Amino acid sequence: MKSKLIFCQTEETILLPLYATTIGYWEHQSETVRPAGFPDYQFHQILDGKGELAIKDKRYLVGPGDVFFLYPHIAHSYTPISRAWRLSWISFNGREASQMLQFLGIRESGPGRLRDERLLKPLREMLTVSDGNEPGANLERSRLLYTLLLDLKRNLLPSSKEDDELERIQPVLQHIERNLHRALPLKELAEVASVSPQYLCRLFQRTLHDRPVTYINKQRINRSKQLMFTGREKKIYEIAQLVGFDHASYFCAVFRRVTGMKPEEFKRLHGLD
Repeated sequence: MKSKLIFCQTEETILLPLYATTIGYWEHQSETVRPAGFPDYQFHQILDGKGELAIKDKRYLVGPGDVFFLYPHIAHSYTPISRAWRLSWISFNGREASQMLQFLGIRESGPGRLRDERLLKPLREMLTVSDGNEPGANLERSRLLYTLLLDLKRNLLPSSKEDDELERIQPVLQHIERNLHRALPLKELAEVASVSPQYLCRLFQRTLHDRPVTYINKQRINRSKQLMFTGREKKIYEIAQLVGFDHASYFCAVFRRVTGMKPEEFKRLHGLD
């Protein structure tokens, strides 16, 4: 593939939650220095060679299989340190751009690692869509951008620290799943993971972005929905007890907080009453 740069017209896509602004492929990426950052979000995939990425005062060595994300207006630079440094990228924006990166676990500018070094399929397809801006081309690029970000959810490797923390918390999640029918004190959960209650709360926040009690309540509500379907004859107070709530009134309050509706409204909405 020859080096190319595609400037996307955004008149028909700017109202979308996500839209592409530029797409490119360089056979050799030259040094790029941006003291004031870039106005859009950016995703780069390194395909061959090595380079140095600098974000504020941090520096990273990146090569094949690596990617890096750049948030808008964050000072950065990237420089080749091999004879050839081949990479592809896409710049994008939209009201949901930040939320999509949060969904991927990308909360700041920095590098990541892919499970596969090959050019990501949606990015390759974006580069092969017509270079022009005829009607529909930019919509197609934005559709592929959404696909790309969803694919990254599966393809991005977690950091070794995230791996360790997820592995450590896994027995706790399994214990919760098996015991949703009864009270689950924080001390008991901490003992399952062999950590202090305070440290367990930090693990939950870092890996699941929830407090333990919030996570447990969400799982209880999900279980209650299944019981409403499989046990339609059961009363609300019976379902509440089966998912670990001593009082039906508290179950209803939590159900409404999680779903935005009362249990009775949920049942009617899904034809379960």
